[in-house]
Amino acid sequence: MSKIKKFFSRKKEEAAFKLKLGGGMGQGRTLNAAPSPPNSSNSKSGNVYVPPKRQEMSSEARQAASAALARIEKRETKDFNTSLAAIKAQAKRELEAEQKLRTEELSVSSGQSSTTTKRNMACEGVFFRCPLISEEILSRKDWKIKIKEFLYQQLESERALTACLIICNCNTREKADDCIQTLSKYLENIYNHPEEEKYYKIRMSNKIFSEKVRYVEGALDFLLAAGFREIDIDGEPFLVWSKENVENDYDLPILLDALKNAETIQLDLDRNIRVLMPSQARSAELPDDFYRISPAEIKREQQLRSEAIENSQVLRTKAMREREEQRNLRLYRFALMRVKFPNGIYIQGTFNVYDKIRDIYEFVQSCLIDENLDFNLVTANGVKFTDEDMEKTLYDLRLIPNIVLLFTIPGATTSLAADTNFLKEELLMLVQKM
Repeated sequence: MSKIKKFFSRKKEEAAFKLKLGGGMGQGRTLNAAPSPPNSSNSKSGNVYVPPKRQEMSSEARQAASAALARIEKRETKDFNTSLAAIKAQAKRELEAEQKLRTEELSVSSGQSSTTTKRNMACEGVFFRCPLISEEILSRKDWKIKIKEFLYQQLESERALTACLIICNCNTREKADDCIQTLSKYLENIYNHPEEEKYYKIRMSNKIFSEKVRYVEGALDFLLAAGFREIDIDGEPFLVWSKENVENDYDLPILLDALKNAETIQLDLDRNIRVLMPSQARSAELPDDFYRISPAEIKREQQLRSEAIENSQVLRTKAMREREEQRNLRLYRFALMRVKFPNGIYIQGTFNVYDKIRDIYEFVQSCLIDENLDFNLVTANGVKFTDEDMEKTLYDLRLIPNIVLLFTIPGATTSLAADTNFLKEELLMLVQKM
């Protein structure tokens, strides 16, 4: 296990050095340079989330970018005014327009429906960070490709440990577990019975080897590092072990330990922070990434559930309703959290359903101009979170898949709070264009 820890420690140092050197190689999010968390009554133990820093553009660069976007879209556009006064005025207008729109929507006949509905997603998807490999922010699918490329690049210099990591990260969990169990048996037989040469050879046509090892990514590289070499015996291919062929600085016990303790490279969920105007916050449909199962499976399950309810002639009990709700909650892996400020502006972030309430407080706290400000988050029906709630998960409190919390300041009047900007200036630059 110590070998794997040293491997990751060395790679992290290399990644940190690479990020320092790459500071002038283009714009990006610096993921490993976060300020220390502030002291606050709202802050609990643990690292406070800090949004990735973005370089501020000069006014000339912003104007040039806007002009380029206008040319691409083949339409004229005006620069979005990100001044505080303009944003506050826009938010106020949208709050009024939102109320008017709600009234109009209620008057629309239920029979009038469009044949084609454009999906207006609340966000683009779920994204992750992995500072060990690069400073990019990618989807899980893209990270799988990136991690595979990264590991295969390490094979030449660190074949043994890298092969262990390839087995864990580039195969299905079931396939990797079967392979690790089989490889461990090969090495244990040699170590425990050094006098029996039959354990030094693996027939490559053997059924177990063919099914559980040969076609598993990383498995043959591990056997090479462990001292096996392919040799023809009587016209049939074998893998034959020799102590002289074991990779330098390794022996069988260390290789076994590394194989059994190798883990998948963990991804850190990116909050994917967005700053929204009131009219933009109406969109609540979540991308498929938020679900545990495929969209087709979700649709089928919902259809079957609806049919069962329609066919049922008996009223559902409270217990039945609770079971139904729990089944619905288990469909989701991630939750979209929005916090509405008194001036009408929203901040939006992505959370794991098992993140805690204190994680949301820390996320909001990191977005404030005054990170020591005492504030509360309240549900739409006025429920405040207690100290006990801070350690409960979003799943526990059923705050999934998406919910809006209201930002309040103890003792502040409504008019005073509505006229105050609480967000950092760099976050106001993230206000989405209409």
